[in-house]
Amino acid sequence: MNAPTPFPNAAPTQIAFHRTELNAILSVYGRFVAAGEWRDYGISHLKEVAIFSVFRRTAEHPMYRIEKRPSLRLKQGQYVVIGMEGRILKRGNDLRQVLRVLERKLMRPID
Repeated sequence: MNAPTPFPNAAPTQIAFHRTELNAILSVYGRFVAAGEWRDYGISHLKEVAIFSVFRRTAEHPMYRIEKRPSLRLKQGQYVVIGMEGRILKRGNDLRQVLRVLERKLMRPID
């Protein structure tokens, strides 16, 4: 007699940002909101990727997407910042290092 398999129709697991990852992302996001650059964000948790999208206005395409793909952890790095046109701006395994590409855009010369 075959033993029943536990949870045969269990939903596939989703990739999500951990609390420390969200703290790092929201820290950068808060600085851009305070500077008046960004106004809205969206978070998607999918089967293979978690996405944090940043918007200038609510009804447009995202300016930046911060993605977490654990399947690329041993290859190219699990974190990536993608610009509006779809170009990869920075990729790596250290989220804070990857987010530095956005912080450079916040720095402006003082007149």
